[in-house]
Amino acid sequence: MGMASARSRARLVERLRALGIDDERVLDAINRVPRHEFVDEAMTSRAYDDTALPIGYGQTISQPYIVGEMTRLLIGEGVPEQVLEIGTGSGYQAAVLAEIVPTVYSVERVEPLYEQARRRFARLGYRNIRVRLAREDVLGLPDYGPFEAILVTAGAESLPTGLLEQLAEGGRMIVPVGASGDQRLIVVRRENDTFVRETLDAVSFVPLIHESQDVR
Repeated sequence: MGMASARSRARLVERLRALGIDDERVLDAINRVPRHEFVDEAMTSRAYDDTALPIGYGQTISQPYIVGEMTRLLIGEGVPEQVLEIGTGSGYQAAVLAEIVPTVYSVERVEPLYEQARRRFARLGYRNIRVRLAREDVLGLPDYGPFEAILVTAGAESLPTGLLEQLAEGGRMIVPVGASGDQRLIVVRRENDTFVRETLDAVSFVPLIHESQDVR
């Protein structure tokens, strides 16, 4: 896959640039991350298509355009020292972030996906990603915060207040919000004790898994 994947990544980057992803830091990161390493072997031929792909357990690896757009929004006002990602999934979004951000904390609730991602990060040499298995009664990592930036890679029915509390002063959170079929990407900025909300494009994400859901 070596040279073939490099050419495929280059074509993907040009496709994303044409779609409006214009932050070269983001495009360079996507160009460096081997997306074929984050999909099932049966999906390798589609790894560099600009589409979401299934990864099992009712979860998906996000469309590269969405990964690029969320990353662009996250770093648009400055690169944070550390980011909290909710929903590790395959680990692809965390890897793209880790190419730009010094430290990425990523939380996954589906234990087999957590184990796969942990091994994948180690194999690919991502030493600045700290992946954690989610606690049943807690959303996020309150003991590690506050975070300058939080990125949620699953759709929440409403703004998750538990995560707002983990956002540092001046920080920002990117989160898809809304019922399935009616989700919008939301950017939340913390200004003192006020949370300023900006609603952006329509998106489609798998639901945010709550502690009461059985995912096994």
